[in-house]
Amino acid sequence: MPPTASGEHVEFVGAGVRLTGDRWRARVGDTDRPRGTVLLLHGGGQTRHSWFRTADAVAAAGWTSIALDARGHSDSDWSPDGDYSVDAMIDDLAAVANQLDERPVLVGASMGGMVSLVGQGERGDLARALVLVDIAPTIEPVGVKKIMDFMSANPNGFADLDEVSEAVRAYNPRRKRAPSTEGLRKNVRQGADGRWRWHWDPAFLVKGDEPRRDIDADRSRAAASRISVPTLLIRGEQSDIVSTDGAAELLALVPGSEYLDIPGTGHMVAGDDNDVFSRRVIEFLGRIPDE
Repeated sequence: MPPTASGEHVEFVGAGVRLTGDRWRARVGDTDRPRGTVLLLHGGGQTRHSWFRTADAVAAAGWTSIALDARGHSDSDWSPDGDYSVDAMIDDLAAVANQLDERPVLVGASMGGMVSLVGQGERGDLARALVLVDIAPTIEPVGVKKIMDFMSANPNGFADLDEVSEAVRAYNPRRKRAPSTEGLRKNVRQGADGRWRWHWDPAFLVKGDEPRRDIDADRSRAAASRISVPTLLIRGEQSDIVSTDGAAELLALVPGSEYLDIPGTGHMVAGDDNDVFSRRVIEFLGRIPDE
């Protein structure tokens, strides 16, 4: 089903950058009150628009939802010093959380999930609950390489949106091709030369000695072991990023955590089967204790 409401534009002050988002206000009855706020964090190279359908479904279930562009992505500011480390993104997340009226539930995919996991584990006060979307403390290097190869390909951009669509299809052949390429405009930007390039700062892919963009498994495992809020891992059944062993490790590290596979999906779980994904998220939200 198509979304029934569009998000409203919102902005937050991150750690030295302006962050852009869309907010869907909770749709509740006259005698009800919103359940809380859900903050949706996308994966590397994606944008807040990847959450459009889920954000609307969450709002219909009585939660205010906010889909946020990470620094250097889409309409958020590019980092002035090229700092796209997980630590910088955790600082951004903490700044956004401080601007909300309550602790949010964090729904983080891939990069956004790692930021949520490490941020909550190390700081302890960012989230009311966590939904980790195909991310765990230990991830598979083959899958990571596939993502980085995709992101670093085509540095000179694309001649048109059809070429963009073909690149996406080649990366994720299980995804049905959209009848129109117009939706891809939110994921790319057109330069003065007329070519289309992905909507992120090219410096995002540059890794120097400091600061580090990646998080080693020891640090993420230590962070996970300190998480005490309700936590759900949603894994794509065909994921090449999170193995079943990686999922089991997370369950052992986070007391009371939950885990489920969504059949027929890969790393891009929410896009591969958004209806099932959104339903599972909403079911989990319904089990979170009121604050």
